[in-house]
Amino acid sequence: MIARLFPPRRLLPASQQVYRPYVQRRVPPMNWVDRTWRALKGGLTAIGPRRLRGRQRIASVLRGLEQNQDCPASELGARVEDLRAEFREYGLRPDLLERAVALVAVAAFQERGMRPRPVQVSGALLLLDGAMLEMATGEGKTFTAILAAGAAAIAGMRPQVITVNDYLTERDAENGQPIFARLGLSLGVVTSNTDKGDRPAAYAQDIVYVNNTEVAFDYLKDIVALGPARSPARRLLRAAIGAPGQPKPQPTILPGLHFAIVDEADGILVDEASTPLIISASQDMPPDPAPYIDALRVARQLTEGADWFQEARARRIRLTDAGRARIASLAYPLGGLWHVAGAREERVRQALQALHLYVRDRDYIIGMDPDTLEPAIVIVDESTGRPMPDRSWEGGLHQCIEVKEGLVPTALRQTIARVTYQRFFRQYLRMSGMTGTGLEISGEMRSFFDLTTYAVPPHVASQRRFLGSQLLPNAPAKIAAIVARCAQMHAQGRPVLVGTRTVSASEMVSNALESAGLPHVVLNARQDADEADLIARAGALGAITVATNMAGRGTDISLSSAARAAGGLHVILTEHHESRRVDRQLYGRAGRQGDPGSCEDIVARDDPLYSRFAPRVSRLVRPVPAWLAIRLLRRRMQRLAEGQSAYARRQQFKTEKDLAKQSAIAGVEHG
Repeated sequence: MIARLFPPRRLLPASQQVYRPYVQRRVPPMNWVDRTWRALKGGLTAIGPRRLRGRQRIASVLRGLEQNQDCPASELGARVEDLRAEFREYGLRPDLLERAVALVAVAAFQERGMRPRPVQVSGALLLLDGAMLEMATGEGKTFTAILAAGAAAIAGMRPQVITVNDYLTERDAENGQPIFARLGLSLGVVTSNTDKGDRPAAYAQDIVYVNNTEVAFDYLKDIVALGPARSPARRLLRAAIGAPGQPKPQPTILPGLHFAIVDEADGILVDEASTPLIISASQDMPPDPAPYIDALRVARQLTEGADWFQEARARRIRLTDAGRARIASLAYPLGGLWHVAGAREERVRQALQALHLYVRDRDYIIGMDPDTLEPAIVIVDESTGRPMPDRSWEGGLHQCIEVKEGLVPTALRQTIARVTYQRFFRQYLRMSGMTGTGLEISGEMRSFFDLTTYAVPPHVASQRRFLGSQLLPNAPAKIAAIVARCAQMHAQGRPVLVGTRTVSASEMVSNALESAGLPHVVLNARQDADEADLIARAGALGAITVATNMAGRGTDISLSSAARAAGGLHVILTEHHESRRVDRQLYGRAGRQGDPGSCEDIVARDDPLYSRFAPRVSRLVRPVPAWLAIRLLRRRMQRLAEGQSAYARRQQFKTEKDLAKQSAIAGVEHG
């Protein structure tokens, strides 16, 4: 079975690569009933979480570790080869997978002195079975992935451990490299700095560490190179005789999509699920800025309410009949396409979006183009707070925002190939995931990816205390309360992490702290160069760190002994996110691995999320105690926001299927 599903590991010569099938999964069509039934089953996980189980399997792995921990390196390599032969003969039998995990644990003990905890062993076995794990910050996701990836490589499954950025890719690969080397397993690492010519060899190794963007774009490049010749027979025919007017298919970068272990899976599979990844070609000349200038001028003359209104929950602009008539009168002297009703209304609607929906220092910042060294629009990811310099908005919206900010519009781009993460990861033969916050999305994970979510209990009970909530009347009062709390904690010697949603909010808090004479550091999309170092130092005695959601993922905050004695890290949440998961990620920075710590909410009634999702309710709760008001508002807002986001992902998924059927570019799966 293994031999059929997973081709040999060696890299074929370039002249022969075109004959190799491009391994990926053709997912059968799934109708609404199937998807809904899966979602209902998965959603039960949030009510009654599936706890880790399989004590006999855990005991088997730990027994294998005890029996083999003194095994010489040469004999360990021989046992790996013997086990590989058994996998080729018998397939992915559970007992063989347990022995494989035990051998990886032996290598980890011999090389690093690391002995896996039972929950890490059980987590590794579940990853191999294709599950979603919720593991709290500091519980050892990196080591769990090493156990699973090593065992999968021994089994011939060609695992790819997929992270969210280059730093984590290199860090996790460095942690696993000596362990894999002791087992005789080769390791490939692919980051944004990896040359194109080196990538096929890197992907051909037994285990590959790569970030989500790089692997998805390399897949798109393969699909473009293969064209319609994705089946083995077509590729063989085209390689032999060619096709009239078409070049022969080129060697691929990836050997196919075999087994993915996705770290921070909620961020990749949910938060970024609806963002299409696009390979495009720029037009030769930058566009004429005049149409954008005209559209913005017309849009600024329209009145909200009378001419247009905003659907706050959907972040969408609607024109009224009066607005359409007003646009027609304002556009009459302009001529050209401005005399076409559909064209002018779309231009003005886009300009209204640029003016009112996309806000500087929240949705984007003014950065620097690395090629021209000129000012440029840099999109900021709302979920992580990280800049995304390689992304742009489609359909001229990006250019409209550039003109709004007084920049020269960049060249329009023509789409050649596109795929969403939802579609891309469904095409792996097997997939599993890890996250610190997975229960809230358990239904969606089961519905779209057939992943059952398991909650991994911490090996030491959490000591984190929730200090309650403060609901302030407005932003200035909120910032004053934040500064007062920071001063109190700083005087006690406790480190503080202040979590904000936007760049501008982080800078407002920073200015207030500076005025109060409180030393601090800021981590946001404008100051992200030393992200890992800043977060690592955030646990020092009396440290104050102001950060966007970037601080919620990836790097642990380690407490100094003095900071631990003072009471540990205190986390202040300054604005509720649209997803409860992101709030929990921030809380999870405190109290890791049994450390002391605490968290609290300091929010205001005029926070954007309140005004967007519960404006009337927020005005009615004034007599209600703060803790109850926040609980009621949060529950209502986040339920509405998460439902809307899930609907948007379903719609994007349907759109992607339709585009794929029409273009036959973005993949082979139509389910």
